[in-house]
Amino acid sequence: LEPSGAAAISGEVEVGDQICEMRAVSEDGKAINLIGAPFDGVMGAFAALGRDVREVDLVFFRGTKEELKGVCAGGTGSEEEEKITITVVQNKGAKDEAIRRIEAKTGCNVRQILTDNGINVYQSLTRWTNCKGKQLCGTCIVNITDGGGGTNRKSLDEASTLRENPESYRLSCVTFAYGDITVETFPPIEAAQWTR
Repeated sequence: LEPSGAAAISGEVEVGDQICEMRAVSEDGKAINLIGAPFDGVMGAFAALGRDVREVDLVFFRGTKEELKGVCAGGTGSEEEEKITITVVQNKGAKDEAIRRIEAKTGCNVRQILTDNGINVYQSLTRWTNCKGKQLCGTCIVNITDGGGGTNRKSLDEASTLRENPESYRLSCVTFAYGDITVETFPPIEAAQWTR
């Protein structure tokens, strides 16, 4: 929220408000449901508006995302947190390939969930010499083979760090899952793709 912008000055929108709906102000302006949508989803909805749209109506909810989900489900927002499934493919293509499914809270950090469940995300010596999830070493590379749209978008720093890797490769320490995903550990990395 821009502190000197019209929304802040009006006092009708505050930091932390959740955007719920957008509707183009026109004859055929249909409501676009944005409840729980990630930032990229909201920006995509704005980008998809017709070029002739000059004005939009927005509906906000004042409260936490969890409270909003609870209200939408007909409750008070105090129900259990939403769960997702992270499917982990370890040693893909090897004789000891294994698939594990882990139930986690929506918005969880991928590296933390994997390491908490005894899954190593580091290749070679970096298993012992990594930065412990502070995005300093760039060695916790995983491949999000399915459900990548249900994760946060890459920051400029992460994209730069992984610039010579496939688009689905992520640094697990800065990847947060908001929907079911499939993660491949130890994806193939060429010498030029090692990061820092």
